[in-house]
Amino acid sequence: MTSLAHPTATRRASTWLWRRGGTLTLLLLLPPLLWLGIVYLGSLLALLVQSFFHLDDFTGQVVREFSLASYAELLGGRANLDIILRTAAMAAAVTLACAVLAFPIAYYAARYARGRMKAAFYLAVMMPLWSSYLVKVYAWKLLLAKEGAIGWAMKAIGAGGLLDAWLATPVIGGPSLSVSYTGMVLVFLYLWIPFMVLPVQAALERVPKSLIEASGDLGASPRQTFWTVILPLALPGVVAGSIFTFSLTLGDYIVPQIVGPSSLILGQVVYAQQGLAGNIPLAAAFAVVPIVVMGIFLTIAKRMGAFDAL
Repeated sequence: MTSLAHPTATRRASTWLWRRGGTLTLLLLLPPLLWLGIVYLGSLLALLVQSFFHLDDFTGQVVREFSLASYAELLGGRANLDIILRTAAMAAAVTLACAVLAFPIAYYAARYARGRMKAAFYLAVMMPLWSSYLVKVYAWKLLLAKEGAIGWAMKAIGAGGLLDAWLATPVIGGPSLSVSYTGMVLVFLYLWIPFMVLPVQAALERVPKSLIEASGDLGASPRQTFWTVILPLALPGVVAGSIFTFSLTLGDYIVPQIVGPSSLILGQVVYAQQGLAGNIPLAAAFAVVPIVVMGIFLTIAKRMGAFDAL
């Protein structure tokens, strides 16, 4: 009798939930909402609260009283503003480089690749994501070293002088490619380009072929068709990919630590203030900067229709 009663109770419960779709949806969404609310939003709230504390200069202890001293220190120093601008410029440069390199790859995959070729495309794009992050960064450090494959190849083709002149520039150069802004951009480009290729490819596949054919029938050249038809319709995909590349570059600190020059960016400063200096309020204030920047960036991206391309 017990074995027969159990399925009946189960059926009654399932029927009750089926008739109350809102309750069923709430029960299904409750675990991820709790995770999002407690772990993610809770940690962000704790971070924001910590940024309004300050460090006592005499005792070195965190004073848990509301104060804007950490933000005053953050925005009051020229060095800190340079770090913010340097990080934003690096993220913008990486995003632009990813877009320029990813667009022709995605266009070929969307318009010409079929069957096995398309499967090979997805495999080639996704394969770098399968290996360890640190292994890839250290591998690039070896490639970018003076004795590495890239330096050797440039000297072999007679471009060693050009490489030395490039490294001698004060803004983007360094002792070698493995310790320079150029090296950082190359490593970030390799790491994040899959996050740009896939949204752009998806956006290009949604461009109707009839519009491209109509543009040609009306006398537009391939260049005019690209600038007036293809690019505007694929732009939401580019912006969607830029959300990933920009945010990931903005918050990364491992690549700058291993490949970058001595000039710090935001992620390194947060790590140093929290781990070495013990100034958790200032570290939290620095960490709020990318959140504000990404909030502005996402607002602009939403207006450009980027969320529809995700």
